[in-house]
Amino acid sequence: MKTFNKIALGGGCHWCTEAVFQSLIGVLKVEQGFVASTETNSAFSEAVIIHFNPEIINLKILIEIHLHTHKSTSSHSMRNKYRSAVYVFSEKQKIVSKQIITSFQSQFKNQLITEVLPFASFKASREQIQNYYYSNPEKPFCKAFINPKLKILLVKFSKYTNQKRLKRLNNEQFKTEYSEQERA
Repeated sequence: MKTFNKIALGGGCHWCTEAVFQSLIGVLKVEQGFVASTETNSAFSEAVIIHFNPEIINLKILIEIHLHTHKSTSSHSMRNKYRSAVYVFSEKQKIVSKQIITSFQSQFKNQLITEVLPFASFKASREQIQNYYYSNPEKPFCKAFINPKLKILLVKFSKYTNQKRLKRLNNEQFKTEYSEQERA
């Protein structure tokens, strides 16, 4: 019997975050909705819960992907709605997640603001907006905001992507566009 782990991640729009993690191998399920933590972070913020097989994709890779696919160094005005966080389910996960985030700081020019917070509760999104990207890939929002995040997966994390799910994006034009943006 396979053992699956779970972690909750927030940082940007839950449609974007959901699509990123639905596009990875080893991810069994992505629950889209709102997560609350404790104390000053007890208000609900857009996030996802990811159920994953650590033998296929581990927590370190999931957090690295998360840091690269949302504004993890930006303390913008919408942070209450889009809290940059890793929500943990145990003390061990908290310690490991903090170490992982610290280990990736050197990949970023600015300070990472992503917090490691205790998971307190979850409210699922309305059913009509779940699986948003894969139900609506041609919508302008998907093209403008989600496709660029999926392009990052194809270029930087391709060995962890579900190539069948990303087939429509998996061509050299997107890889070239991302590489040019990364150098700018």
